[in-house]
Parts: sequence; C-alpha cells; structure tokens
Amino acid sequence: MRSWLSADGLRAMYAGGRGNATARCFSRLWAFVLGIGLAPRRWVTLEVPGRRTGRLTRFPLGMADWQGDWYLVPMLGQNCNWVRNVRAAGGLATIRHGRARRCHLVEVPVDQRAPILKRYLQKVPGARPHMPIDRHAPLSEFEAIAANYPAFRVQPATADARA
Repeated sequence: MRSWLSADGLRAMYAGGRGNATARCFSRLWAFVLGIGLAPRRWVTLEVPGRRTGRLTRFPLGMADWQGDWYLVPMLGQNCNWVRNVRAAGGLATIRHGRARRCHLVEVPVDQRAPILKRYLQKVPGARPHMPIDRHAPLSEFEAIAANYPAFRVQPATADARA
C-alpha cells in the first residue's frame, strides 16, 4: 500500500499534471492556512482570476528567494493551472500571507531560470517529488529542464499594470 506521504504517494495525487480529489482538498486547506499567514514568509496563497470563468482561484505555493527577489515556480511545469491563469491575466495576481498584496508576476527568460529552479528545490520540499531532478544536481542539469519550468519574479503591481 502506498502512503500519500511518500514521494510516490505525492506524485500519484498529481497524476497527469492535475490534482486528484485528495490533492484538491489539501490545496484548499493549505490555501487558507498560508493565506492567513500561519507559516513562514515563503509560503503564500496566490489568487488569480480563472482564465475561462473569471472566478477567483487560490493556489498554495512556496516561493524561492534569489538575489534579493522572490520567485514562484510551478512544481508541475508550464501547463499547470495557475501558470495558465497568470499568463491569461497578464501577470496580475494577488499574494496573500496575512494580508493581500497586488503583484505583477514577470516570467523569467529560460536562460536565467536554472539558479532559481535550484533554489526553489532547496527551499520547497513539497516540490521535490514532482520535478525530475535532484536539488543537489549541478546547475547544468537545471539548465536542461528550464524550458519546462517557468519562474515568475514577484513584483509589486504598478498603477499602470492594474489599469
């Protein structure tokens, strides 16, 4: 029997790149917990309008800090739901950690992602079972997967971006 706490169990909850019923239940719980600020600063809830419905969707995420900036990385790759919603919203979203902050998520070019991806795997242990690389791998291995894993720099939303 496979425990959902094992790496295989965690991967199984996201088979096919989408969360099953258990994963969705945990996601709602963690989105609430992280949104009210009951975890360290790097753990946040991302709120973004759905690309088809326009209804607000919430995603619990871990951020990576790199060279003074914060980054969001999708553990399931570029076709996960929150990435497609952020792209459809032009990068505009809200990050909650105790309070809501409007932000603009700027996609990092592929050739600059490798060190961010490495830092992400070092700091967000829940992503490790889902990414095809070890957190201790050399940077060259992260460069090889960078095209499949976008990284978004979190910036405060400007008045122009909100308009």
